[in-house]
Amino acid sequence: MKMIVGLGNPGRQYAATRHNIGFVVVDRLADRLGISVSKLQHKALVGEARLATDKVLLVKPQTYMNNSGEAVAALVRYYRVEPADLLVIYDDMDLPVGKIRLRAKGGAGTHNGMRSIIDWLGTEEFARLRVGIDRPSTGDWADYVLAPFQEEELTALRQALEAAEEAALTFVRAGIVRAMNEFNQK
Repeated sequence: MKMIVGLGNPGRQYAATRHNIGFVVVDRLADRLGISVSKLQHKALVGEARLATDKVLLVKPQTYMNNSGEAVAALVRYYRVEPADLLVIYDDMDLPVGKIRLRAKGGAGTHNGMRSIIDWLGTEEFARLRVGIDRPSTGDWADYVLAPFQEEELTALRQALEAAEEAALTFVRAGIVRAMNEFNQK
């Protein structure tokens, strides 16, 4: 089984914000796979699909971003998912809008959701897919990540969402190394 986790915050007020890009990618994957991510389980919304012979669990933690690890760790334990079979999708201010990057493992950087997952799992040995949201030129980071994208960013955002969706499916079908080789070059 593969588990794909999209990070975000629950609630309509956060739906279109930069910080919810992980939820957006998971919703796109759910649409593509013809499933709903609506079963509440271990403080997360969960949907289950099949992709060829692989079972895929799509997850949107409902614990708010900074406590994402609580839901993710509970689901990892419940479904006995190995770290190598986990992909976490989240926003990254160090990448411009329109860019994505995959890594097989690594630290949390400044991302509190990732820090929570690493702390709860006790390992950094899981794949991650970072989607660029750019960095604010001035102002508060919290205000920036909780704001919607600007009109002039939408074309690049659509391209990044398409690439993130394909990269996540490649992770399921062929693993993180193949996904990195295909999508980190773009």
